[in-house]
Amino acid sequence: VLTEDEAGRRRFVFKPGPLFAHIVLADEINRATPKTQASLLEAMEEKQITVLDQTYALKEPFFVLATQNPIELEGTYPLPEAQLDRFLIKLMVPPPTSRQLKEVLVRTTGTQRAVIESVFEPHEVVDRVQEMKKLVRKVVVADPVLDILVDLMSSLTPGSERASERINTYVRFGPGPRGAQAVLLMAKVRALREMRINVSYEDIRASIIAALRHRLILTFQAEADGVSADELIREIASK
Repeated sequence: VLTEDEAGRRRFVFKPGPLFAHIVLADEINRATPKTQASLLEAMEEKQITVLDQTYALKEPFFVLATQNPIELEGTYPLPEAQLDRFLIKLMVPPPTSRQLKEVLVRTTGTQRAVIESVFEPHEVVDRVQEMKKLVRKVVVADPVLDILVDLMSSLTPGSERASERINTYVRFGPGPRGAQAVLLMAKVRALREMRINVSYEDIRASIIAALRHRLILTFQAEADGVSADELIREIASK
């Protein structure tokens, strides 16, 4: 920000923006301009921001949550593959059930307003999240389970020895190393949630679709035939 002091001298003063937070919510990120989308790349990957040749470190933990409207295309800018690859998982939010819709109507059309209460002190949350992140990485993965994950990744990569005819036909680019990392980290989280210290094949199967659905780049033939990334991943994981 360009400021002016009492003597009339102008100088630039840096003011931290919305990225300087532990959790950043990018609502309808596909409506942001490509320049704005690109600004997230360094923050998500390097946990830092560069402004006018000055680098500022972001405080840990740092998470980016983003939403997209899959219906509207006008005025949107699809995220490039490099940007999508930075997101750990992609979740599909289904329409609300009748019970959920009723609850929404009750809460949003009456006079009653929800009161938000703090349940943790900020420093307690930060410390606890950091401890949980370290604990997840300590979950054990046996070599046979790791081999299964590697084989699954190879089976989803067109042109590989393990790729099926459908994969070669419908997949343009398969998931890269970040995809495999995402699957394994999510599998570790699932194992830990179920009070286990080791990853099972079921953990891999339960995590693979959410971790890879946005990393599979499909061909025009797949779109024409109505084949989705979820369908292809599910086929490979069920074998």
